[in-house]
Amino acid sequence: MKQLITRPNISGNVKALNAYLQLGKLLNLLEIKELPEDTVELINQEIEKLNAIGDDDKYLKSKIKTKENNIIKLVEKKHKIVPKNYYKKLWMVLGMSAFGIPMGVAFGLSIGNLGMLGIGLPFGMGIGVVVGTSMDNKALKEGRQLDFENDYK
Repeated sequence: MKQLITRPNISGNVKALNAYLQLGKLLNLLEIKELPEDTVELINQEIEKLNAIGDDDKYLKSKIKTKENNIIKLVEKKHKIVPKNYYKKLWMVLGMSAFGIPMGVAFGLSIGNLGMLGIGLPFGMGIGVVVGTSMDNKALKEGRQLDFENDYK
């Protein structure tokens, strides 16, 4: 797997530096997993694109995070390898939209006040967190979870 280039000029941009170090940690953990050659090639393409970006780019941090998310999605889609709390974060949003909003609408209509629509959101979020946490625990037991958490700061 290709390596990220050393970027001494981004030390002044703390957020970009932290994102770059986090991506480096992800790549190191993926290298340990011994992924198939086709997956490594796709990851290498993402790394090459990132290495081609200059240190003075105004949007360097967002481009680093985009490449990190692309790599995480690729590895999850092809091999079901995920970072910590991946499913919990995913299902929290899905629970709010798939379960919470319909529950809120049903509750609001039953009492005749659609202003109570938001009351279902916490219930949906709770359902999503429970489902996501169970999926994260399953991934951990099966050895598909990386010792890495995607930080969006």
